[in-house]
Amino acid sequence: MISKKMKESIENSSMIRAMFEDGKKMKELYGAENVYDFSLGNPNTPPPREINQIILDILQNEKPTFIHGYMNNAGYEDVRSAIAESINKKFNTNFAVQNILMTTGAAGGLNVILKTLMDPEDEVVVFAPFFSEYRAYAENYGGRLVVVPPDTADFQPNLEKFKEKLTNRTKAVIVNSPNNPTGVVYSEETVTKLAEILREAQKEFHTDIYLIADEPYRELVYDGVFVPYIPQYYENTIVAYSYSKSLSLPGERIGYLVIPDEVADFEAVVSGAGTANRILGFVNAPSLMQRVVAKCLDMEADTDGYNKNREALYQGLIEAGYECVKPQGAFYLFVKSPIESDKEFCQMAKQHQLILVPGSAFGCPGYVRIAYCVSYDAIMAALPKFKELLLEVR
Repeated sequence: MISKKMKESIENSSMIRAMFEDGKKMKELYGAENVYDFSLGNPNTPPPREINQIILDILQNEKPTFIHGYMNNAGYEDVRSAIAESINKKFNTNFAVQNILMTTGAAGGLNVILKTLMDPEDEVVVFAPFFSEYRAYAENYGGRLVVVPPDTADFQPNLEKFKEKLTNRTKAVIVNSPNNPTGVVYSEETVTKLAEILREAQKEFHTDIYLIADEPYRELVYDGVFVPYIPQYYENTIVAYSYSKSLSLPGERIGYLVIPDEVADFEAVVSGAGTANRILGFVNAPSLMQRVVAKCLDMEADTDGYNKNREALYQGLIEAGYECVKPQGAFYLFVKSPIESDKEFCQMAKQHQLILVPGSAFGCPGYVRIAYCVSYDAIMAALPKFKELLLEVR
């Protein structure tokens, strides 16, 4: 029999996957072209064309031991140096090889840094709505997730409530901007105030509080919106990044951690993260993909298709009578459920061949998430279904 803790994890993480599995069954029943699956954030924009050639060039021109062998648990030094230089150009920072640790995606990076930092009963603070697996990540290491309720007017972090949640057990705060599931970008004003609150809390409790910036959607922004680079606002920041969305490589599981020199107990944190990378079973990030992304650092994410979908879906839903804050980044819409139960609304949506995810999965009941990383034709074909659904519930 499996462990009680794993049973709890299965129950807590089943909502999004359950909707996805329902979608697969419905596609078999009605035909894939007649089912509109908005459940998973799986990029539909292909990776840059150059990536295939880069992979071939590496495989054909480099020694197998150079490509496939073990390396430092933190990753290849030349790759980490190249990434540090790229970040420095973008944000006028001063990172070097020792500040970068290659990881198995952002999820692997978050687990590495939480393993490094946390003792049992330590607290990790998140802002609702939040990526649901943060809870499991914290609990993996005996921690407790503390949820700050949302400000549903604009889905910027509720900083007044945030102050109330900080204690002498607060070890880390996770922020995700652009945000999954809302698509909201945390403003510079928000980030500045957040940093001030954390500095005051560190003084009050005589502790170190690490701000972990989860940034897989950093490049997926629209209308020229500014995304603050959080290490520039708060000294005790660690960044988790992934190429899953920016280069449309989610299955390759490649990303990195940025651990600035300024973080508290820097040398111990870097040493601990390298050890955590190994003992969690990753050992090191995928070797071939480390080599690949090092040659892709100047490539830009293709946001045109996502933006076209965003505009069409947002305008269509608003005109139909739905309520939603317009997303500034990522590829999600977080729509207010027209009935009290978001779960019931998602069940009703399935009767119209629409697969949505309840906001309850993100700690924010009363809303539903729509992942618009699908084809534009699917967006346009689904809009009449959304109108039919709204007429049914009114």
